[in-house]
Amino acid sequence: MALSFILTVVISPITIPFLRRLKFGQSIREEGPKSHQKKSGTPTMGGVMILIAITLTTIISSIWFIPNPSQVHLFIVLFVLVGYGLLGFLDDYIKVALKRNMGLNSKQKMLGQIIIAVIVYFILEQNGFSTYIEIPGTSMELELGFGYALLILVMLVGGSNAVNLTDGLDGLLAGTAAIAFGAFGILAWMEEGNVEVAVFSLAVVGSLLGFLVFNAHPAKVFMGDTGSLALGGAIAMVAILTKLELLLVIIGGVFVIETLSVILQVASFKTTGKRIFKMSPLHHHYELKGWTEWKVVTTFWTVGFLFAVLGIYIEVMFG
Repeated sequence: MALSFILTVVISPITIPFLRRLKFGQSIREEGPKSHQKKSGTPTMGGVMILIAITLTTIISSIWFIPNPSQVHLFIVLFVLVGYGLLGFLDDYIKVALKRNMGLNSKQKMLGQIIIAVIVYFILEQNGFSTYIEIPGTSMELELGFGYALLILVMLVGGSNAVNLTDGLDGLLAGTAAIAFGAFGILAWMEEGNVEVAVFSLAVVGSLLGFLVFNAHPAKVFMGDTGSLALGGAIAMVAILTKLELLLVIIGGVFVIETLSVILQVASFKTTGKRIFKMSPLHHHYELKGWTEWKVVTTFWTVGFLFAVLGIYIEVMFG
């Protein structure tokens, strides 16, 4: 955590001015909250700093501190992080360099996410990875067989998109993701054979805390899809490698709620012509109700922390 934190804090003051010189500034949607218009031009693609710090820290820590680390686990979690990060980078680059506000279209982004998920499944399958899932709070296990491939697809694609939706306010995603990865880091550390996953998770926590130094309100840099897609794919992969697939719904409860708010909003508007929320994802709803950005962010951090504690409690007491 310390190494990753320091790397991010050291890299950021070099990278942020570089992004500003390249004019890699964030474009703000006109339909978004009016208070966000002042953020236009803030450097984005800061996720590059997060990815560099996490990758270097994980590799260095694994070489120095972990006896006989699982090369497959290390490779696959970094493959997902970098793979989804590159997909997000391409999306961000199209937005800021080619001035196309929507970046990759939904089909292109989905195709990239699916390809990475399919590669992940075949790597796991070739290495004899178990295809059962544990039911949280019980001693029950459910063998999925080939259905596990579908679960990996849903988790990686759904996880990356859910986390991406949460990235809408200064420090919101960095804080909630740090909490969620911290919970998985603790649980992975407690399990025999998952030390490298714990090291990776805690490297993510350190990097996100370092990023928050520059991303907390008022943000000097945004992580962009480069960071959010990478973090979403990575947390899903961590849940898979620790066999805590279903617990991700609890520990990542904030991401689930944000996604559900979008689904419910769209479904309601298409069926009844009415909106449930003032705006979705949910964090914008509270902004438009008059909450300050900092109040929304700290409230969501608190909820995320409670979900993380609940997840750890369920696994420790009943897992």
